[in-house]
Amino acid sequence: MDLTGKFLIAMPGMGDPRFEHSVIAVCAHSPEGAMGLIVNKPLPKPDFSELLETLGIEEPGSDIRLTRPILFGGPVETGRGFVLHSPDWRRSEGQMEVTDRLRMTGTRDILEDIAMGRGPDQALMALGYAGWGPGQLEEEILDNGWLIADSDADLALDGDHATKWTRALEGMGIDPRTLSAAAGHA
Repeated sequence: MDLTGKFLIAMPGMGDPRFEHSVIAVCAHSPEGAMGLIVNKPLPKPDFSELLETLGIEEPGSDIRLTRPILFGGPVETGRGFVLHSPDWRRSEGQMEVTDRLRMTGTRDILEDIAMGRGPDQALMALGYAGWGPGQLEEEILDNGWLIADSDADLALDGDHATKWTRALEGMGIDPRTLSAAAGHA
């Protein structure tokens, strides 16, 4: 089963604190492995303006500060940045179609365009990504680590990070209070 474009929703018994209450947008999945971005874990630092300053990208005016948070995208390559965004911003290179309503871009030009007000209508920035080797994600799903859900671009890209896990579960018709950390196989 190809999980590209799906959400992974962490189960209570996940066991890895980096993924506790995570919602992950799976950006690519194949027999070679999978990669995705956690869409609900803001980092305390840097914010977007600080990131631009570090990269030497100027903002359009000294009175404008872009204070949107940068998210912890996952524990792999935490110095590398990714932007998950709406499909209205397009470039031929460095962009991956996740769903018909989500794209992922890992190139500097999207950051420059966002800073200049020419970026996508909706976007979130993340440092790092979640990655799995061949068969690893499937094993974690069988071990009751993740629920699989259809992705929701509006939920993925909105700024209410604190409630995304609960809202993703409720979107599946699941009350988070009824989930158990115990695994079972029928």
